[in-house]
Amino acid sequence: MAIATLQRPSGTEPRTADDGRPAPRRRGGIKPRKSWLLTALMSVLFAYSMLPLFWLVVSSTKTQGALASSFGLWFSGPFAFWDNVVQVFTYQDGTFGRWVLNTILYTVVGAIGSTFLATLGGYGLAKFDFPGKRVLFAVIIGAVAVPGSALAVPTFLLFSQLGLTNTPWAVFIPSLVSSFGLFLMWSYSREAVPNELLEAARMDGAGEFRTFFTISSRLLAPGVVSVLLLDVVGTWNNYFLPLIMLSDPKWYPLTVGLNQWSEQANTAGGETVFNLVITGSLLTIVPLIIAFLFLQRFWQSGLAAGSVKA
Repeated sequence: MAIATLQRPSGTEPRTADDGRPAPRRRGGIKPRKSWLLTALMSVLFAYSMLPLFWLVVSSTKTQGALASSFGLWFSGPFAFWDNVVQVFTYQDGTFGRWVLNTILYTVVGAIGSTFLATLGGYGLAKFDFPGKRVLFAVIIGAVAVPGSALAVPTFLLFSQLGLTNTPWAVFIPSLVSSFGLFLMWSYSREAVPNELLEAARMDGAGEFRTFFTISSRLLAPGVVSVLLLDVVGTWNNYFLPLIMLSDPKWYPLTVGLNQWSEQANTAGGETVFNLVITGSLLTIVPLIIAFLFLQRFWQSGLAAGSVKA
C-alpha cells in the first residue's frame, strides 16, 4: 500500500535563522507597545488642542460674578448660558447682530472673490505661456513670504488717499488678494488638469472660457474648496485690517467689536462684560465649525480622487 506524502509547494520552504531554527514570523503593522505610546501621545495633543474650546464652553455658562470666583475649567453657579446669549444680542442696542452681518458680508465678498481670482490666476499661470510669466511668478512667491502686517500701514495710507477708509471697501478690496491661494491653485492646476484634455477640447472647437468653466473647473473643485475654506477662515478671523481701516463701530466685524467690549472695562466708567465677550466668542466660532463640517465631504472626495489618479 502506497503511502502518500505531503509535499510543500515549491517556493514556500520555511525560513530558517542562521542557527538552523525556524525564523519567527514578522507581524505586520505597528508593535503593540508603540501603538499604545502613539495613542497616548495623540490623546495628549488632542486634549491640549481642545482645552481652550472646553474653557470657552464652560465659561459661557457662567455669570460675570461666577467667572471671577469659580474654577475656570469646570461648571459653577447658576447655568447662565441662555441669559448670556440674550444679553449678547441686546447689549448696546443689539450691535452684536450688526457685527455678525458685517462679518458675513466681508467673508462672503472677500472669500468668494479671492478664491475666484486665485483660481483664474493659478490656472492661467499653470496652463498658459506668456511673456513675463517667470517674473510674475517670482513676484507671487515673494508676496507669499511677506506678512500681511507689514503691508498694513502702506495699505492704510493708500486707502486714506483714495478716501475709502472707514468704509466696507477698505475691507473688501484687500481681502480679494490672496497670494497664498494663488500659489496653491497654481500648484494644484498643474497636476489636476491634463494638458491632453485641454488640447482635445481646443481641437473640438471649444474656446478657453468654455473649456475652463465646463471641463477644468470640475477637475479643480477639490482645490477650489480648500482655498475657499482657508479664505473663509482668514477673512472671518481678520482683525488687524479692520482695526486700522474702520473707526465707526457700525462697520466693525465680530473680531474688532468683541475686542472693544473687552477693553471697555479699562476705560473710565466702562462696564465689565467679560461674560458677554466669552459667549460672543463662542457664537463666533460656530459658523466656522459648520463650514468645516459641510465642506469636509468635498475634501474627502478630493483626496480620494488624487489617490486614484496617482
